Amino acid sequence: MLALAALGLGWWRVDGPGAPARPVPTAVADIGGSFQLVDHTGRSLTDADFRGRPAAVFFGFTYCPEVCPTTLFELSKYLDQLGAAGERLQVLFVTVDPERDNPEQLALYLQSFNPRIVGLTGTPEQVSKALAAYKAYAKKVPTESGYTMDHTASVFLMGSDGRFRSMIDYHEAESSALAKLRLLLQ
Repeated sequence: MLALAALGLGWWRVDGPGAPARPVPTAVADIGGSFQLVDHTGRSLTDADFRGRPAAVFFGFTYCPEVCPTTLFELSKYLDQLGAAGERLQVLFVTVDPERDNPEQLALYLQSFNPRIVGLTGTPEQVSKALAAYKAYAKKVPTESGYTMDHTASVFLMGSDGRFRSMIDYHEAESSALAKLRLLLQ
């Protein structure tokens, strides 16, 4: 029993919400970088347009049956729970399916979530460049009715300087995700 308590305390201090800030290893410090995409209103934007404020970046697609709507719902909820402090946080939903996700499709899809979430799309080449910059994964998978997309399910947390800070994993506990977001906003 004592060993379990020590293990739990060790996790809390090393990786949990009570963990002190640690330097990001060089291998992960390279996450993020330049991109040029179009938002859900049709504006052309680059990574520089999002500097100066922290960001939560999620790669997904509008035809996604589970991971994407769940993640965007959770991010919407976190924005509400963060209150005034959360107003500084930018949430970016970058499509991994530019063939179907044009600005109009993104705008329609995002109506179901917090209005502060920005949808981004582009040409297949532009989206591939953004995926590569974030070291994210996406692959078209054939289905009987067409195709779906397999993709990274984590949210990248980027500092106001555009540098990688942390990730929120799919199905991560709400308390842990909120702790990471609060730390990002400090």
